[in-house]
Amino acid sequence: MIVEDENCGVGSGEGGRWLRGFGSLIRRKQVDSVHVRRHGQLARKLSAVDLVGIGVGATIGAGVYILIGTVAREQAGPALVISLLIAGIAAGLSAFCYAELACRCPSAGSAYHYTYICIGEGVAWLVGWSLILEYTIGASAVARGITPNLALFFGGEDNLPSFLARHTLPGLEIVVDPCAAALILLVTLLLCLGIKESSTAQSIVTTVNVCVMLFIILGGGYLGFKSGWVGYELSTRYFPYGVNGMFTGSAIVFFSYIGFDSVTSTAEEVKNPQRDLPIGISIALTICCILYMLVAAVIVGLVPYYELNSDTPISSAFSSYGMQWAVYIITTGAVTALFASLLGSILPQPRVFMAMARDGLLPHFFSDIHKGTQIPLKSTIVTGVFAATLAFFMDVSQLAGMVSVGTLLAFTTVAVSVLIIRYVPPDEVPVLSSLLTSVDPLLRHSGGDIGEDGAISHVDPSSYCENSHLHDKSEALIGHPLIIKEVTKDEENEKARRKLASWTIALLCIGILIVTSAASADWCPRILRLTLCGMGGILLLCSIIVLACIKQDDNRHSFGHSGGICSR
Repeated sequence: MIVEDENCGVGSGEGGRWLRGFGSLIRRKQVDSVHVRRHGQLARKLSAVDLVGIGVGATIGAGVYILIGTVAREQAGPALVISLLIAGIAAGLSAFCYAELACRCPSAGSAYHYTYICIGEGVAWLVGWSLILEYTIGASAVARGITPNLALFFGGEDNLPSFLARHTLPGLEIVVDPCAAALILLVTLLLCLGIKESSTAQSIVTTVNVCVMLFIILGGGYLGFKSGWVGYELSTRYFPYGVNGMFTGSAIVFFSYIGFDSVTSTAEEVKNPQRDLPIGISIALTICCILYMLVAAVIVGLVPYYELNSDTPISSAFSSYGMQWAVYIITTGAVTALFASLLGSILPQPRVFMAMARDGLLPHFFSDIHKGTQIPLKSTIVTGVFAATLAFFMDVSQLAGMVSVGTLLAFTTVAVSVLIIRYVPPDEVPVLSSLLTSVDPLLRHSGGDIGEDGAISHVDPSSYCENSHLHDKSEALIGHPLIIKEVTKDEENEKARRKLASWTIALLCIGILIVTSAASADWCPRILRLTLCGMGGILLLCSIIVLACIKQDDNRHSFGHSGGICSR
C-alpha cells in the first residue's frame, strides 16, 4: 500500500526521514524477484536423491556418537528413544514449514529469503547474519572436533604429523589447529568444483556413515538378544527420571536434527523444487529419526544407562562385550559424520551471502556467479577462508551457544512466515476479474502491470502526480457505481479480517517471547517468572484460538511460484 500526502510524497522534514527509515526496515520484496534474471541463475542439477544425501549428511553429525550417552545417563534413561521421537516430531513440524516456503519461494537464501518476503527487510537482515554466524561457528567447531577423532587412527594426537598436530603459540596462549583449517579449505575446494560434484561427495560420505550406524544397530542387536538386553532389566523401569526427564532429554536432542535447513538453501539449484524439496526434506528427516531411535534403543539396552560412558558411549558399550576392534569402525563413522556435517555447514554460507548481495544488503561482489560452474564462487572462497582462519586460531566451543540462538531465530521466523502466508499473504494484491479490462490501461500507462493470475504489480506513485489526466481518469473510474459496490462489498470485510489476523499473529509472537524470556530468566524472582509465564501463556492460547477461528486468505494457494524461479 502506498500512502501519499498532498505533495505526493511519504513525508517531509525530520518526520519524513524517520518514516522513510522505518519503512526501509519493514519493506518486503516480491517472490519473483528480478535479481535472478539480472545476476544470473545457479545451475539446476540437483534431484531428490541428492537432496536426501545433503539433508542426512548435514543432520547426522558426531553428536549421535556422544550425545546419546550424556542424555541417557543424566536426563532420560531408557526413555531416550521416546525423547528422540518427540524431538523428531518437533523437527518435522519445522521441516514442513521450510518445505512449504521453499516450494513457494524456490530461491537461494533459505530463512533469510523467506523472512524478507513475508516479514520485512529489518528482520531478514538479522536472520541473514544469524544464519551466517550459525554456519561459520558451526563449521569451525566441527572442523576442530575432527582432529582428535582423526588422531585415533594414528594412535593419539601425539603421533599426528607435525603439520597437522595442534600447537600452542608462545606468548599468546593460542592453540592453533592446522588440521581443522586444512579440512575446511579442502571442503571449500570441493564446493568450488560445482554443486553436483559437492552433492556426490556428500552422498558418498553419508553412505559410509549410515553403513556404520547400521553396523551398530545390527551388531548391537545381535549382542542384545544374546545377552538378554540387560539395560532394560532395571528396577527403575523405563522412566527413571520421570516424564519431566524425558521431555528435558527431547529438548536437548532436538539440536541433533538441525541440518535439514541446508537443503532449502539449494532450492535454486533443484531441477524440480516443487516436487523434490518436500520429498528430500521429509525423507532425510525420517531416515535420521529412525537411525537415531534404533541406535539409542540398542545402546541403552546393551548397558544400563547409569554405566554409559558420557564421552564414548557406543565404543564403550561394544568394548564391554569384548569387541574392542569395533572402536575403529565406530571412529570411522564419527569422522565421516563430522566431515559430512562440515560440508553441510559450509554449503549454505555463500548462498546466503549471495542472496543478501542480490538484495543490496552486501556488496555486489558476493552475488557474482561463475559462468563455468554456475555457483557463487567468490562467496564460496571468502566464506571458506574466513571459516578456516577462525578454526585455525580460535577454540569456538565457547561460542557454540550462539549457534543455537541463530537456529531458533531462523526456525521462529520461518514458522511466522507460514502464518503470514496463510492469513495475510504479502506478495501481490489480487484484482476482481470485472476490473481487469478497465484498470489495465491505467496501470500500463503508469508503469504497473497485471500478471496472468490477475495480480497488480507495484506502481510508481510519482506517476500519479506527474500525469494529472491519469489522476482524473482514475477518479472517473472509481466514481463508477458498479465498481464502488463491488469494491466496498468485497474488500471491507477482507480488510477487517486481514487486520485482525495481523494483530493476532503479532500478539502470538509477543506471547512466545514473554514465555521463553520468563522461562529462561533465572535471575528473576520465582513469583515474577510464574506470573509472566502465565500471562504469556494466556496470550499465546488466546491467539491460537483466534487464528483457528479466522478464515484463512483465499489467495494463499496462489502465493509464490507454481513452477520454479521464472517470473509469473
